[in-house]
Amino acid sequence: MGMPADERLGVDLHRADQELLAAKRVAVEPAGLTVPQYAALHVLAANAGISGAALARSCQVTPQAMAVLLRGLTDRGLVERAPHPWHRNVLETRLTDAGRAALELADARAVAVERALRAEFTAAEREQLRALLGRATDALRRAADALD
Repeated sequence: MGMPADERLGVDLHRADQELLAAKRVAVEPAGLTVPQYAALHVLAANAGISGAALARSCQVTPQAMAVLLRGLTDRGLVERAPHPWHRNVLETRLTDAGRAALELADARAVAVERALRAEFTAAEREQLRALLGRATDALRRAADALD
């Protein structure tokens, strides 16, 4: 193979991402949510009335995946969807009181995960980590573009 695993930074990025997802999964589970459901409720809380397509973009999932996720949240009474008053083809999505309660529980626990991660780094290290991750994101985007 062209590069040993111990030289592939993608392995480290993936490991950290998987650990973050696992910690968030444990955090949001008592609220009866999955991480993608929590992310959707979190975006909805700040963007009442957002369309499913816009919500999918914000959560970085496909519109089809978001449609399935929203159907489940609607069936459980955590969100409600209604036609936009002017654009009947667009469904506005809003949290219900039950959705807001689930989000509050999940978010309190997810924030604890974020605080634990944050506590591992000084302010300067957090700033440096964000800059390095930004560079990594840019490099990966350029690499993908070069392969097109």
